Amino acid sequence: MPKMSSNLSGPWDVLVAGGGNAALCAAIAARRAGRSVLVVEAAPRFYRGGNTRHTRNMRCAHDHATETLTGPYTEDEFFDDLMRVTGGNTDEALSRHMITQSKSMLDWIQEQGVRFQPSLGGTLSLGRTNSFFLGGGRSMLNSLYETAERLGVEILYDTEVVALDIEERTFRAATVRREGQDHRIEAANFVAACGGFEANIEWLKEGWGEKADNFLIRGAPYNRGTVTRMLLDSGMQQIGDPTQCHAVAIDARAPKFDGGIITRLDCVVFGVVMNRDCERFYDEGEDIWPKRYAIWGRLIAQQPGQIAYVVFDAPNLNRFMPSLFPPIEAGTLPELAEKLELDPVKFTATVEEFNAAVVGGFPFNHTEPDGNRTEGLEVGKSNWAQKIETPPYYAYPVRPGITFTYLGVKVDAEARILMGDGNNTPSDNMFAAGEIMAGNVLGQGYAAGIGMTIGAVFGRIAGQEAARHGT
Repeated sequence: MPKMSSNLSGPWDVLVAGGGNAALCAAIAARRAGRSVLVVEAAPRFYRGGNTRHTRNMRCAHDHATETLTGPYTEDEFFDDLMRVTGGNTDEALSRHMITQSKSMLDWIQEQGVRFQPSLGGTLSLGRTNSFFLGGGRSMLNSLYETAERLGVEILYDTEVVALDIEERTFRAATVRREGQDHRIEAANFVAACGGFEANIEWLKEGWGEKADNFLIRGAPYNRGTVTRMLLDSGMQQIGDPTQCHAVAIDARAPKFDGGIITRLDCVVFGVVMNRDCERFYDEGEDIWPKRYAIWGRLIAQQPGQIAYVVFDAPNLNRFMPSLFPPIEAGTLPELAEKLELDPVKFTATVEEFNAAVVGGFPFNHTEPDGNRTEGLEVGKSNWAQKIETPPYYAYPVRPGITFTYLGVKVDAEARILMGDGNNTPSDNMFAAGEIMAGNVLGQGYAAGIGMTIGAVFGRIAGQEAARHGT
């Protein structure tokens, strides 16, 4: 392999902007193909990796059970799941391409040092479809960084891309800011793998309005979409809706930024969810949790004050992974309402009305639709309906937790960024992977682990194609 350039300005064969899963997969793939690679990460070393730090699994198609997966998950089933959660709002050809490529990803990413553990059970119901990283996302990141550094990839932290030099369809150089100084870095190829704009509240407001002030950001504050904006302003083709994003219900007591996975709540199916007016607003038992958990952030965003409350009783306390924060507890429903600063009369009436509507009597089984339902309610519950009648009673306040945004740049099957000229003309030497192009696959909706699949698959493709493009 050629020796790395000792000069920050280059020229490099491949410049990668970003420091998460997609960026590292691109960098490793390009370096293994013999190219000189520089990775610039805006975050400090400790916070490197963007949202990958907070992940725990990825969804890949496979034809048979493995050491960490309980059974086959075919390409067709994966595609059907994707179509269901997106409502068909996806580039079908590109999505099928991603799913096919995901089959080899489990072996490839383990070859880069990443290790998996047996899948967890409980409400996750992912033992057959998703592989869990041993040690979580940070451990996975550490393995990728170790491999990249061993191969000779150069990595700079606290280094933000502040300008791009693009001539029509061709990338020439990037200006980065490091230790207060601006540096021009020339490269034969550019890979944008630096996340979405979820930490940019003002940009979120362009789609959501003032509601965005009440959003919590699950990831680090460094994903502000600056490279996305520069690419779009330079004539790249836009994909996605500014209001579409991966948004889940997280503990309302979480910090504004970087709360991560430990603030997510998986207890919705075990109780009822009501807004601050003590009204239920959606079917808590519509489908198994991994296929519906990602709709709840958007649902709560539409409620008054962008807040809601998950209410359940004693038998369900230990059936899900809790938040970092303890649930609010009370011996009676009115007392619980008062602790939540809700109207105790309306609160109690909503729970009692729900209890009276519960029918079914089937064995409770949270791993699949069990038929326990309500009848006669304006907002029913299709599965897992149980009377909330055994004290103590519990509640979690929840707000929309934004993981990543879907608006970004359009790419082709080679991860090449397409120009906004109306002809889908590919750029000469610019590629994108991960959240910055997730809208190609995720027009709306989400299913567990797909974000990591998008990042790893298109990251590897981007690195391979950038290397193939040459110097």
